[in-house]
Amino acid sequence: MNATLIAVALSLVSAAAYASAAVAQARLAGRTAPGTGTLRLLGHGAWWSAVGLNAGGALLHVAALKYGPLTLVQPLGALTLVAAVPLGARAAGRRVSTTEWRGTLLTLLGLGALLTTSGGSAPHQTLSLVEALAVGAGTMAVVAGLSRPGARPGLRHAAASGITSGVASALTQTLTVAVTDHTTGPLFSWRLVVVALLVSAFAMGGLLLSQTAYRGGLGAPLAVVTLANPVAAAAIGLALLGERLQGGTISLIAALLGSAAAVRGVFLLSRAQAGSAPVAAPVTVPDAPVPSRVVIRSPRALRPEHGQHGHLRRIRAGRS
Repeated sequence: MNATLIAVALSLVSAAAYASAAVAQARLAGRTAPGTGTLRLLGHGAWWSAVGLNAGGALLHVAALKYGPLTLVQPLGALTLVAAVPLGARAAGRRVSTTEWRGTLLTLLGLGALLTTSGGSAPHQTLSLVEALAVGAGTMAVVAGLSRPGARPGLRHAAASGITSGVASALTQTLTVAVTDHTTGPLFSWRLVVVALLVSAFAMGGLLLSQTAYRGGLGAPLAVVTLANPVAAAAIGLALLGERLQGGTISLIAALLGSAAAVRGVFLLSRAQAGSAPVAAPVTVPDAPVPSRVVIRSPRALRPEHGQHGHLRRIRAGRS
């Protein structure tokens, strides 16, 4: 089978796995209390299903990077949103909205245009130790700038999350090619150790940054993460790994139009998903109980020598 077809097939299955994991996590979050700790989540079978789906999606993504360039594999990650639309609608027991269908169609058209322009050969070049360190230092500087206090922290953290995840994918491709292709150098070297550490740091950093970005909502931050990821990875592939777009000027125009369509589609999908998110029911506080009116009589009124019983005792005493 052609390497390009293998990369596309693996990317499609990886996107479906990530989408299924997202739906599973969303359903689990809806069934658990907001303050549920991590240890309690470990007791849910749905949690382990989501973990397994995420792990499977990551392994398929790594395998796709072995057979396809970054300019081909990374844009296909936007299909996670496309797959999550029908899965999420079915899990919520509703129909797919018109906005979601429009976003899906635009995303598919944009990705189709990008696939016709990306290089289809399997990757062979890898980053050197100096290039990997330079990419890591530059990424840390960009993330530090985006994470500074200021306005619109959600979008800035989302951009930082997408960039770190894209850089982690680019470094993962270097690690995968170096391990499976022994012509690129020795299997164990300082370069591979440094690249592996950078992959771990950026992957974890991207996850933490995305959690911070989603505190103010899911719509726009999710779109920024989805778009910044392939842009960062494609920039490294085109600048350092010798990847090229096919077709010259016409291919560049098609890539720009496809990118614009995919951007619009992703924004429509993220906005529709944010609008269809379940809204927590308002907490009704019961009215304060009205204090009952208690009449406290004087202790003298309760003494036996007073009142009717006291009068009867005095009569009996007089008769005796």
